[in-house]
Amino acid sequence: MKNNSMLGINRLLLILCGIALLLVNYFPIWRIQLDAPQYPEGLELLIYSDKLAGNVDIINGLNHYIGMKTLHTDDFAEFTILPYLIIFFAFVFIAAGIWGKRFAGYTVLGLFALFGILAMVDFWKWEYDYGHNLNPEAAIIVPGMSYQPPLIGFKQLLNFGAYSIPAAGGWIFILAGIIAACCMFREWQTSRRKISVTASSRLMVTLAMLSVGITAAQSCGVKGAQPIQSGIDACSHCKMTISDLRFGCELVTKKGRAYKFDDLKCMLAYVEDGTVSKTDVAAFYLADFHNNGQLLAAKDLFILHSEAFRSPMGGNLAGFKTPDDLSQAQEKFPGTQLKWEELLK
Repeated sequence: MKNNSMLGINRLLLILCGIALLLVNYFPIWRIQLDAPQYPEGLELLIYSDKLAGNVDIINGLNHYIGMKTLHTDDFAEFTILPYLIIFFAFVFIAAGIWGKRFAGYTVLGLFALFGILAMVDFWKWEYDYGHNLNPEAAIIVPGMSYQPPLIGFKQLLNFGAYSIPAAGGWIFILAGIIAACCMFREWQTSRRKISVTASSRLMVTLAMLSVGITAAQSCGVKGAQPIQSGIDACSHCKMTISDLRFGCELVTKKGRAYKFDDLKCMLAYVEDGTVSKTDVAAFYLADFHNNGQLLAAKDLFILHSEAFRSPMGGNLAGFKTPDDLSQAQEKFPGTQLKWEELLK
């Protein structure tokens, strides 16, 4: 009698895929990013299983001028169905893994693949409708122009660059499908001949770890400062090439985007003129004057103002890791000690 039972490792991975799918309803599934000179931080549309989030109001305001319909969660019937479909697939994955029969795994994988294809077709139709069915009385009309975002990848739309990519929930969804497909492919091989499963088991575990890693990376964003490259990076404010790392500084936004400056004066001006709002900044970093420009959290440094510094843009401010470092510097660069809070008003 032919054995129709799955290998234990494959059953376990199907169950883990099902558990991972339960998390999809708590993360954005897709992200559409719009970048333009007037929005240095970019605009973001996040698509969850049950709602739209991100800079929806700003995007709707821009869409109004070019004749696109505004976006509202209540206008999409998919948002009332999708959360339950995801839960359904999560439980059928778990059930197939517990039951452990090959035909159950094949059936679940086939249904899951069909669902993914139909979902992407529906998404493309939604983008096509919003990008082509424009208001003929819009304030801005470009003959022959449509504004359909890319299904995946990049597309230039007037002065906006549109990026369409999976978000954390989407990556969970995709990797669950890949892992399930690999499991069932191995089952298909095993059903025809006896093979060593060691290598394929390692592949399955690697894919599972990759899924967790991508989700964590999507959720957490970029951490810490990005090193400034002398002679290569340009100041985000004055556009001069950064050459003296002792006075370099950087701000990192909550979205993980880093802006580099050749002088603290430039960074403060960049924030003061509203190019990046203080509320959007996750952290400010200053160079440690005595340590080859190593970037450290500005709030933890001791700051000295001295006209003898002659910093690139005349800010003449430098950061020091310890009070002793600052005191030693004052012997050569006489000046006044300041607190970071005094500068960032």
